[in-house]
Amino acid sequence: MKIHIKNGRLIDPKNGVDAKCDVFVAAGKIVAIGDAPAGFTANRVIDATGRVVCPGLVDLAVRLREPGFEYLATLETEMKAAIAGGVTSLACPPDTDPPLDEPGLVEMLKFSAKNLNQAHVYPIGALTTALKGTNLTEMAELRDAGCVAFSQAEAPLADTQVLMHALQYAATFDFPVWLRAQDPALAKHGVAHEGEVSTRLGLPAIPVTAETVALSTILIIARETGARVHIARLSSAEGVAMVRDARARGLRVTCDIGIHHAHLSEMDIGYFDPNCNLTPPLRSQRDRDALRAGLADGTIDALCSDHTPVDEDAKQLPFSEAEPGATGVELLLPLALKWATESSLGLSVAIDRITAKPASILGIDAGHLATGATADVCVFDPEAYWRVEPSALYSLGKNTPFSGFEMRGRVTHTLVSGNLVFEKK
Repeated sequence: MKIHIKNGRLIDPKNGVDAKCDVFVAAGKIVAIGDAPAGFTANRVIDATGRVVCPGLVDLAVRLREPGFEYLATLETEMKAAIAGGVTSLACPPDTDPPLDEPGLVEMLKFSAKNLNQAHVYPIGALTTALKGTNLTEMAELRDAGCVAFSQAEAPLADTQVLMHALQYAATFDFPVWLRAQDPALAKHGVAHEGEVSTRLGLPAIPVTAETVALSTILIIARETGARVHIARLSSAEGVAMVRDARARGLRVTCDIGIHHAHLSEMDIGYFDPNCNLTPPLRSQRDRDALRAGLADGTIDALCSDHTPVDEDAKQLPFSEAEPGATGVELLLPLALKWATESSLGLSVAIDRITAKPASILGIDAGHLATGATADVCVFDPEAYWRVEPSALYSLGKNTPFSGFEMRGRVTHTLVSGNLVFEKK
């Protein structure tokens, strides 16, 4: 399939490109940018006048819910949601049922995803067997099966000796370890940030110290072992400061935040809105502002959707009983653009945080559009306004705190390996 994308504004942060350029695709690759190669005849022309052409988005946290949770969502529905959101590469956490702790499970997931011929799927392997936090998995075998990193997802890892051994082993082979910084004892039974709102509503609270105590432990052990550590879903101002200091001291640490935490705070819980029951919890406005600032100055590397489809019955419960999580993969682009606009930053910065930077964390050749690169492309209209209607989302998870909100920026075309997999009618 030969595709000519014409008259678009090409933004490729990794290669420092922001200019009106045509893009030519053939045999799954970018074959030219600017002028057509000799003898090129397109099978399909996409007129991108008034639109932005950028690398396909790279999302660091998309729960596909397979295997084991097909009643919440399926691989097919969530992959459709991903490409509708311009996401061409995604990492899926290991908290499936059973967890991704055996090579066979990883190979099965990758095979099923590849057969759908949509977004590229990069599994994150379980750090410990069954995510129980006691015995380490066979990381080398999981890596050979296709895992790009290792994580506990939301499962606690309370035993610091196990954490030490995990990072020592991972450092030996330079395997990246992704960790959520939350002390299970301090966060026990909590559902909301410890602050004004949780006190007023009488909700069990999770203090910021649940994050900073765990983060301090992770950073100390990372320093001792030399392991490559990624802090997933940072949520507090103190956490941002700790990561910034760790980097200044030379630690191999990266981090991301969930897109919801770049915009919402504890105040958005309102009167017990279960769609705002998230993990980690929405924190104070001061924390939210620090996350936005850390994302702008590069302390925080990437934005992710933290896409978590939840069954409607599990959401429509009292706040403290509702299952945490929100759908987000289809909202990643417009919410990233919203953050950049409100922070007085250009489109290139927003796109960088959802393409090149997360691709670097995953260690994959994606998130750029140089000649010869795989043709994973997102075309979007930066001026298109649309309203978030849960029933119109491709994901089976309709749970979003942004229901009814007006968004700016909409994906019109998505190419994966040179194939046009999504087109907005």
